[in-house]
Amino acid sequence: MTDSINDLSWAEFERVDLRVGTVVAAEIFKQAIKPAIKLSIDFGADIGIKKSSAQITDHYDPEALIGKQIAAVVNFPKKQIGPIMSECLVTGFVQDDGSIILAVPDKKAANGSRLA
Repeated sequence: MTDSINDLSWAEFERVDLRVGTVVAAEIFKQAIKPAIKLSIDFGADIGIKKSSAQITDHYDPEALIGKQIAAVVNFPKKQIGPIMSECLVTGFVQDDGSIILAVPDKKAANGSRLA
């Protein structure tokens, strides 16, 4: 692999605070321009519960997300999305059809655990 202007330094990567959390509430985000689900995610005692909007309606129903652990970036600036303030960025993998598959741990992890 050759060096590229787009390569991240290790220090830059370490600044991304990617944590695991458990979805405690989920509902269809009716006011969103693109189909989305409003999520409340518990990241443990140190971080607490954060809200997010995720465009994951192709593969997920709100009811099925309750109790599911997901990975999210918790140190981006808050972003107003319609009537809600998104406080974290839920991560997933974009499929060929544009749909998103959530990035999740394969075993239960403590809420707030940081990606290593």
